Amino acid sequence: MKMNKLIRITTIPLSLEILLKGQLEYMQDHFDVTAISAEKENLKKLGETCQYPTYHVEMTREITPIEDIKAVRKLYKFLKKEKPQIVHTHTPKAGIVGMLAAKLAGVPIRLHTVAGLPLMEATGFKRKILNSVEKMTYSCATQVFPNSSVLKDFIIDEKLISNNKAKIIGKGSSNGINTAYFSPDLFSKEQNSTLRQELNISENDFVFVFVGRLVSDKGINELIEAFKNIDKIHNNAKLLLVGFLEEELDPLKPETMQELKSNPNIIFVGYQKDVRPYFAISNALAFPSYREGFPNVVMQAGAMGLPSIVSDINGCNEIIKEEENGLIIPVKNSDAIRNAMDRLLNDNKLYNQLRANSREMIVNRFEQAKLWEALLEEYKNLLAQKKV
Repeated sequence: MKMNKLIRITTIPLSLEILLKGQLEYMQDHFDVTAISAEKENLKKLGETCQYPTYHVEMTREITPIEDIKAVRKLYKFLKKEKPQIVHTHTPKAGIVGMLAAKLAGVPIRLHTVAGLPLMEATGFKRKILNSVEKMTYSCATQVFPNSSVLKDFIIDEKLISNNKAKIIGKGSSNGINTAYFSPDLFSKEQNSTLRQELNISENDFVFVFVGRLVSDKGINELIEAFKNIDKIHNNAKLLLVGFLEEELDPLKPETMQELKSNPNIIFVGYQKDVRPYFAISNALAFPSYREGFPNVVMQAGAMGLPSIVSDINGCNEIIKEEENGLIIPVKNSDAIRNAMDRLLNDNKLYNQLRANSREMIVNRFEQAKLWEALLEEYKNLLAQKKV
């Protein structure tokens, strides 16, 4: 029996590889799936590894109208040829390019997942442009999936979309969390002890870990400022930073970079394909981001049994419940980060309570298989409604 065609589009392949890990492979049992993204060689390697077909369309992460028009034209021709039943986009640039091309090509089901909005931090003329882009993306889509309830409320309140066009899949998140893969039981005391020794972390050290891109929008300036003050009063605290250091888009302050390089209690290990060993040797996640959709990192840390310190922003404040599995702090506030760190270091009863709840609260709400099943059911319902 011939299967319906499903096209999934992201701006860069890394989003397919990490943010949607496993999801396209799961959908291959039900659809003829093709992945579209930029970065031709990386996309080709990913397709070979995951065993699904790919198609390259170059896209940028910045405002580049001429390049975007070229991308729309190329994608339009591909969609007219392939005639997919569903096109589903993720990330802002892939959203506008993919939804516009899909509408022009007459694709019957056009879906866009909203997972964090750059416009939340934009002001002035740039904010107006980004608002217009989001409105156009949503208007071209037949259905929009915000990946958190707060994000859904935001785009409705900002009049970017009507209420009946926005829907959350499952309990939120773009991909859920594989709690069998992210499990502290997979790492022995010996493994953890060896990695700690390699990183010059003693058994008595309390490790705060950050996982993600090292950019200003992730709250890294405030995090390092807070840790610098914690470091003065606690001789057993370490800050472990795991992720890309981006020096072009949204770079860190010079004083932040200086502290990062000079403080021996700040350990920077760069990007790691497997972040689980670093969660396994840590005591708590520190994630003071300015904006998110539904952050995988917070779910991953929770599944690994770590309580989290997170900003009071959408996604984060839905995964974390205050004083149940973590602490919620104001955005852009280094004093609040320092105070939360201090509480976890000084209050063993609170810390142990948060840690005891962390994994169970993730497993019960965000198990990956349940979200995939819910998305598949949504696809099937939409196909039935459209009589495709």
